[in-house]
Amino acid sequence: MAFDLISIGDARIDNVVHLPKAHLNCTLNKEKCELCLSYGDKIPIDDIKILPAGNNNNNAIGAVRLGLKTALFANIGEDANGKTVLDHLKKEGVDTRHMVINKAATEQSIVINFESERTILVYHYPWDYNLPDLEKTKWIYFSSVSYSFPKTPLISQIERYIERTGTNLVYTPGTHQLNFGVKNFPKLLSLVKLLILNLEEAKKVLEIDQDKKTDIKKLLSGLSDLGPKFVIITDGKTGSFGYDGDRFYQIGIFPANLVEMTGAGDAYATGVLAGLFYGQDLMGAMRWGAANGAAVVEQIGPQAGLLTYDQMQEKLKEHSKINAQPL
Repeated sequence: MAFDLISIGDARIDNVVHLPKAHLNCTLNKEKCELCLSYGDKIPIDDIKILPAGNNNNNAIGAVRLGLKTALFANIGEDANGKTVLDHLKKEGVDTRHMVINKAATEQSIVINFESERTILVYHYPWDYNLPDLEKTKWIYFSSVSYSFPKTPLISQIERYIERTGTNLVYTPGTHQLNFGVKNFPKLLSLVKLLILNLEEAKKVLEIDQDKKTDIKKLLSGLSDLGPKFVIITDGKTGSFGYDGDRFYQIGIFPANLVEMTGAGDAYATGVLAGLFYGQDLMGAMRWGAANGAAVVEQIGPQAGLLTYDQMQEKLKEHSKINAQPL
């Protein structure tokens, strides 16, 4: 059985908490803010929602809604949370044959929603990753994994699979991949079709001071020199920037009624991947990403707003004047 996409990474449960009151301590230009709560107090919240989540879980669900035949490789526990994740994947139409069920507890996060921005407390279990014998697929999406990943054969297994099959690889490294060092896996980077990072992550990979203003073209070129064929850097309300090895592009954000930001990056990356899958060039695929990201922030949680294929076409048509432009 062949797939359009196999997503490789983690799945989890998000406990989404809406915080009505808190205090922000920000720098003068508001580039950095700290969320402050009274130490030792009981803090009232408005609501709590328990939702299936995780970068690759979000990607798999989003890809299926956009019409891709998708499977997910991820670790979960044999607990109630794991059952919730698994049942939700099956309900959405994601193939779960490669889900690994462990005796450990399913990973969880606490997502604190305050003034439409999210702060996430993340727990990762040290999974012993071991990729199964994957079926043929047109695309692989590799994202967030636990801090245990360097001690496992996962990276070399992905590399061998891509070399053997020629599958297109989309890489959106998570926290632990970034902390370990994306450049520590040069062979993997040389096999990447599309690398997607936000601005802060791009600077971290290239070892550039976060406070240093750097030309976006220099960042894109620096990432491209590491091996990926295409590179995208997202930058919040500024939009996103792309480089196809020849030309640089920029696209703004699609209008949205902002409710909560969780999953916007995953939705964007999934939209771009789907655009490329359906034959769009990088400029066109960036429109798909911007549309999907805008839809997700209009609802609570990372998956409720993910677009179907028909909804994507409607949103692209509705905002036909928003297009990627050469930089």
